Amino acid sequence: MANYHDTGYKELFSHPEFVQQLIEGFAPVGISALMDFSTLTNHSGNYITPLFEEKFEDVVWSVEISWQGVTQRVFLYILLEFQSSVDHTMAIRLLHYVACFYDHLLKSRVTTPGEGLPPVLPIVLYNGSRRWSAEQDIYSMIRPEPPGFLQVYQPRLRYYLIDEGRYTDEELGLRQSPLSGVFGVENAGESWEALQQAVNRIVAIIQADPHKERIDRIITRWLKRHLQRVAPKARLDLDRLASLVEDRDMLAENLENLVKKERLEGRQEGRQEGRQEEARRILQRLLTKRFGELPTWVHAKLETAEALQLEAWTDEILVAESLEALFGE
Repeated sequence: MANYHDTGYKELFSHPEFVQQLIEGFAPVGISALMDFSTLTNHSGNYITPLFEEKFEDVVWSVEISWQGVTQRVFLYILLEFQSSVDHTMAIRLLHYVACFYDHLLKSRVTTPGEGLPPVLPIVLYNGSRRWSAEQDIYSMIRPEPPGFLQVYQPRLRYYLIDEGRYTDEELGLRQSPLSGVFGVENAGESWEALQQAVNRIVAIIQADPHKERIDRIITRWLKRHLQRVAPKARLDLDRLASLVEDRDMLAENLENLVKKERLEGRQEGRQEGRQEEARRILQRLLTKRFGELPTWVHAKLETAEALQLEAWTDEILVAESLEALFGE
C-alpha cells in the first residue's frame, strides 16, 4: 500500500462518523437501517497470522444490529486496498485474514468456541485506476465447479467491494457526506482543474455539516497528505493550511496556480508534439522523393523516433546511399 493512502485513510476510518458514512452511503441497501451506529467500537490493531507469520493491520469496527427481534454484534472488517493493479487473490487473502481475526478473538477471550464466533462483514475499499475485476467469492475461484456431494465442503467467503472509481460525479453528488467528497477528490486524479472543483464541493459539504469544525480538521489533514502524494514537486504552501473552510482562499489560490501551470505545460507539450510531427512529415516526404515508396519497416521507425533522431536522419539523407545505410539496417 502507498504510505500516504495507508496513513490518510486509516486516520479517516479511525473516526466512527466516517465508518457510518461508508456504510450508509456505499454498503448494500438496507444494511445501515439494521445498525445502531452509537454502538460503534474500534478494534483495529496489528495481528500476526499464525500460519505465515505475516503481520498486517486493517480497520476493524464492531456495531450492534437488530434482526428479527434479536440484537447481536457484527464486526466490520475493512481492508484498504490501494495497489495500482487488481489483486485476483483477494478472496483468498480475505479468507485468511478473517480466519486470523477469529483466532485473535479466541486468544484474547473476546469469545469462546462454546459461545460461538460473531458474524463478520468483509469490505474491500479500492481506489486503483483500473476497475476491479477479481472474483469476490472464494467459491467462484474453484473451477471447474465441484460435483454436488463436494460443494458443501468447499470454503465460502464473499467480500463486499467498494470501488471508488466506479462512482461518477453525479452519483457521488447524491451522497452529500464528507466521505463522498473524499472519493470525489480521489477520482479527480492529477487533473488540477477537476481537483479544484472537487475541493470546492467538499468545502461546501463541510460547511453544511453540524459538526463542521471537527470534520474540517479531519478532512484538512487528509487533503494535505493527498496533495503531497499527487504533487510531491509542486510548490504548495500547505504548512499554513489549517482549515479548508477558513483558509479556502489560500488553498484556492494554490490550486489555481497549479491549474494555470497544468494548462501551460499542456500547451508546451502540444507545441512540442506538433513540431515533432512536422519533422516526421518532412523527413518522410524527402525519403519518398529520394528512394521511392517506403517499406513498412521505415514507417515503423519514423513513428517511434524522437525529435533529435528525426533531425539526425534528415541531415544524413543526402549522403546516404540506401535506406538500409541511413537507418543502420
